[in-house]
Amino acid sequence: MLDQKRLHQRAAFFQAIRRFFHTHGFLEVDTPIRQPLVIPEQNIIPIPSGTCFLQSSPEMYMKRLLAAGCEKIYQICRCFRYGEHGRLHREEFVMLEWYRLDADYTSLMEDCVKLLQFIHSEIVACSFPVSLHEGWEKLTVEEAFQRYCSISSGTALEQGRFDVLLVENIEPYLGRQTPTILYDYPLELASLARPKNDSSKVAERFELYVAGVELANGFSELTDSEQQRSRFAEEYRKMDKFHRRSEKMPELFLQDIGKINQAAGIAMGLDRLFMLCAGEVSLDGAVTFQPEDLDM
Repeated sequence: MLDQKRLHQRAAFFQAIRRFFHTHGFLEVDTPIRQPLVIPEQNIIPIPSGTCFLQSSPEMYMKRLLAAGCEKIYQICRCFRYGEHGRLHREEFVMLEWYRLDADYTSLMEDCVKLLQFIHSEIVACSFPVSLHEGWEKLTVEEAFQRYCSISSGTALEQGRFDVLLVENIEPYLGRQTPTILYDYPLELASLARPKNDSSKVAERFELYVAGVELANGFSELTDSEQQRSRFAEEYRKMDKFHRRSEKMPELFLQDIGKINQAAGIAMGLDRLFMLCAGEVSLDGAVTFQPEDLDM
């Protein structure tokens, strides 16, 4: 359990985030935590809640708010993913998501720079482990694989080694001096992102790293309903029965994204961000209660 000093720091951290988005003209929204359907993602297992699921992300409903005319929105909420435990993982965690209408992933990259710099300036005793004010490193996924693995990202995908190589050979070196933006992921690993205009092999997706820790995943949104339906079907084909739970398509979501011309959205893990801000190396020193603090 966090002590009083750390609880006050955590509260100031969340207040600073809300000030940042208020200052930049974003509308704070809320969406259902229990969802009848979830977006199919082969690496995320949802947690059942009666006849629904606890949200693994508010993404689906936030995009529907974009389709309804919202231009700049954000949300801080609890999310849930089955089986996630470890130094940087919890089954229940706090997520920040924000979305921009008529924007692409480069706008989100700029948001990340401004947000982290704002938090650093606003919170007393904030101690990020890297410099936030010098030029941030930007590295394509292909460049990262060539630099740290000596093989192409495409070869890694073909061999079924992409995730292992990324986690073991690449991530530890990202964001060591300044934050690193790792961008342009293979299209096969970007179910909800649009293809890059000048290439059919990569998608406009990026992840943000600080001190080897992945903090955020953002992309230019895919707004082609039929292409998105096809990608969801492919995700379902990759899942086993335990993963799948249902193969029903989120029809209202698919209808609504077709109303969006262009948009971009990003999810950021706030427990991890606060961990780094507080100078901790594990979520144990960053979240209010640990599993051992609970009656089981």
